[in-house]
Amino acid sequence: MRRLRFQRKSILLAALCFGALLVGSGLALYGWLFADLPPVSALEQRVVRPTTRILDRNGRLLYEVIDPDAGKQINLTLDQIPQTCQDATIATEDGHFYLHPGVDPVAILRAAVQNARSGEIVSGASTITQQLARMLLLEPSERLAPTYERKLREAWLAWRLDSRYTKDELLALYLNQTYYGNFAFGIEAAAQVFFGKPAAQLSRGECALLAGLIQYPGGYNPLNQPEVAKARQQTVMRLLREDGYLSDEEMILIDREPLRYRSNLFAINAPHFVMYVQDELARSLGSEALRAGGLTVTTTLDLDLQQAVERSITQRLDRLNCRTPGLCDDTTNPNRRIS
Repeated sequence: MRRLRFQRKSILLAALCFGALLVGSGLALYGWLFADLPPVSALEQRVVRPTTRILDRNGRLLYEVIDPDAGKQINLTLDQIPQTCQDATIATEDGHFYLHPGVDPVAILRAAVQNARSGEIVSGASTITQQLARMLLLEPSERLAPTYERKLREAWLAWRLDSRYTKDELLALYLNQTYYGNFAFGIEAAAQVFFGKPAAQLSRGECALLAGLIQYPGGYNPLNQPEVAKARQQTVMRLLREDGYLSDEEMILIDREPLRYRSNLFAINAPHFVMYVQDELARSLGSEALRAGGLTVTTTLDLDLQQAVERSITQRLDRLNCRTPGLCDDTTNPNRRIS
């Protein structure tokens, strides 16, 4: 009997030691990998801020004050983003987005096999949530590090994000924050930068093209590489078809849609007045507040009236300077002209 009790105590002691070892190892691993990571609540403080928009008295855009170190960014709610843009992004970046808890075990296994065969990290299997964690919570110096430590830290943050936010909240954040190239952060800025229109007016073909830019914005830039961008768009449409978002007939019709690029990134109306408003904002609020963005400034200027006055003045100057055909000849007094 004593021997049996001794054996039970020994087994219990061994189990306790093993448990303590596991807990200690877990704490050590946490301290090594995760202790210095920011809380997921820091996400709101790390997003790219919307640009400051200067409007006329009727709400028409005069100018957007763009931080050259950040870029153009305009927030949209998910229901303001075309469904095809959402579908194309999910099909291209994370086909199991609505099914996994922030990390995709199937994709991780597939990437592990590919990495083992190549002897290095060639596939990261990053989900949309992991990409958010990487671009908003990891430090810039770590974001592109091709290490397993970075992937583990990224996955841990993604799991925590998925526990805190809904899938729709994460998708909206991704579509508003991801970089599409040409200083455009988010789908609304990308729609304006590449197509000169709001995201709500994007066609299915334009949505597919923008979704294809995310992985390699510089290489797929349609303003510089239209043929490469078109080929990438076709890849996105193939993924949409494979995931059941498009039929073969729809894919053919979308492929035939013309892509007309027209950027309005740095459009400005009433420039002298806008510069005056910027100076007043910087004087009253401080340059840092202006640089932080997110302001909407409604001015007293009526853009239609301003443009009508500018046209009238231009016509009068053309007449006075003999730029209107038939008004001047060699006998015209040059003193009437205005330089």
